[in-house]
Amino acid sequence: MSYYKEIYNYTFKYKGLAWATILFNFLFVVFNLLSLVLFVPVLQLIFRTEEPLSIVGAPKWQGGLSGIVDFVKDSYNYEMYILVKTDPKGALLFVCVSVFLAFLFKNIFRYGAVWTQSKLRMSVVRDVRGALFEKSLKLPLSYHSNEKKGDLMARMNSDVNEIEVAVVSLLELIFREPLAILINLITLIYMSPQLTLISLLLLPVSAFVISRIGKSLKRTAHKTQEQLGFLYASMDEHLGGVRVIKAFDAIGFISRAFQQKNDQHQKLATRVFRKRDLSPLVNETLGATVLLALVYFGGRLILNGEEIGLTGEVFLTYIIVFSQFLRPIQSVSNNMANMTKAQASQDRINSLLHAQETITEKPNSILLQAFNTDIAFHQVGFSYQEQPVLQDINWRIKKGSLVAIVGESGSGKSTLMDLLQRFYDVSGGAIEIDGIDLRELSLTSLRGLIGVVSQESILFNMTAAQNIAFGDENPDLERIMAAAKVANAHEFISELDNGYQTILGERGNKLSGGQKQRIAIARAVYKNPAILILDEATSALDTASETLVQQALENLMQKRTSFVIAHRLSTVKNADEIIVLSKGNIVERGNHETLISQESYYKKLCALQGLS
Repeated sequence: MSYYKEIYNYTFKYKGLAWATILFNFLFVVFNLLSLVLFVPVLQLIFRTEEPLSIVGAPKWQGGLSGIVDFVKDSYNYEMYILVKTDPKGALLFVCVSVFLAFLFKNIFRYGAVWTQSKLRMSVVRDVRGALFEKSLKLPLSYHSNEKKGDLMARMNSDVNEIEVAVVSLLELIFREPLAILINLITLIYMSPQLTLISLLLLPVSAFVISRIGKSLKRTAHKTQEQLGFLYASMDEHLGGVRVIKAFDAIGFISRAFQQKNDQHQKLATRVFRKRDLSPLVNETLGATVLLALVYFGGRLILNGEEIGLTGEVFLTYIIVFSQFLRPIQSVSNNMANMTKAQASQDRINSLLHAQETITEKPNSILLQAFNTDIAFHQVGFSYQEQPVLQDINWRIKKGSLVAIVGESGSGKSTLMDLLQRFYDVSGGAIEIDGIDLRELSLTSLRGLIGVVSQESILFNMTAAQNIAFGDENPDLERIMAAAKVANAHEFISELDNGYQTILGERGNKLSGGQKQRIAIARAVYKNPAILILDEATSALDTASETLVQQALENLMQKRTSFVIAHRLSTVKNADEIIVLSKGNIVERGNHETLISQESYYKKLCALQGLS
């Protein structure tokens, strides 16, 4: 039931739209029944073989709720009797116009339900997708390391689309179809209790068969959505690496691997559609069997002249109403199948929405307005999935210092800076800024103090100006241009087709590596952070680009506390302090001259790179 409650909460967040849809559906059900029942006078006029019995006076309401139906029916029959007596052709015209108006209003109200329902369903889709996207951004980096991006995209697209279907199905399943079944059932019982009882004894067989199909459908639907996530992940990975695929002439190899995943999804999706579409077909077949049984037994009784309380024309109307009674039952079956299929998607959505946010702020977190004195690492340890990465890090950095972190790949250099930005929390010890534990600070104020230029320049499919002023709701163009000049980027940006308003393409693919890096540096300059992290900022560049970028970095580091992670040790020779990491431990520290004068780990690294 919790699943249905979740869909209900999604839907009735928009109470006005939900209740308007319910009202329109109710009116649709009423006028749909009227459009059928009003045919009775037409049939009586056509099949009448003798004069109708005279009616003595206009009917009177005898009181009580049960008398309302009889009063309305008798009043209508009385007026129709008078009209038939005086003007049979006029009566026929009146009935035809009445039926036409009933059909007209039925379709008007049906469209009204569709009109309100369309906005409701898309509002729910927008909300769920927005919540998933925001949650994805809030989750720690460890979550993104374990999950495939394609699977997250599948949850935000195909799984959310299943919730859209569930919203519509819920409104029909709870508020429209039961009402339609009830109104039709009351009409059928009123017309012939005996025939209705026979029909109801045969219908439960359908419910049992459909419940068995539904359980199987949920299992298959869950597997299908998981496989679709793998498919999206494969597409994202291979399209992102198309340059390498072409270079290694691996198009056929990759296509075959993708086709294998595609085939698996196709088989699972086919099974889902077959099972989902089987329910209404089974229901319709069983319903048609019941309908034909009623036609046969009721027809035989009438032909034999036996008393069943129905004239031939009313019996025909009974059969028409019963056929409409089957329609909402079949719709219930179809909607149940849709809800079952969507439940697998809701489970996948909830697994993301309810994922634990390990990096959170305390209720009364401190807003740090400025960085004043120092940063301190006190016996910091960190483990990732129970694997130690950093151990017993003790380090103090004074404001305005230029410090470097060096060591082999996997020694924990980038992890140390991730801890400083609270992308992860320490497993032991503490990191402090101005004597305040990072876990006591608000994330906004902490990350507002820090700017990052990484090895991979991550740009967005925005203008050059928007990339530089990234995150600023009200960017200042003069400040943007000033930042670009500091980063040695103003000249090449000005030469772009639309200057600072040029769209840079996905991941900035319209620019060279050096140009992208200088845009990234300009972004850091625009932010004007007190603390700067340079993570292999020049390692992927050619010599010419590196020179320009290095100049830009030197401009950027002025009067800032800077952390430089580097493999190229030539870039850290001027650091105030160098710490050397090995297997998560600080094994050496000092400036370049001090470390090179010792028979040290650092000296060996320098020798490997040809530095004395």
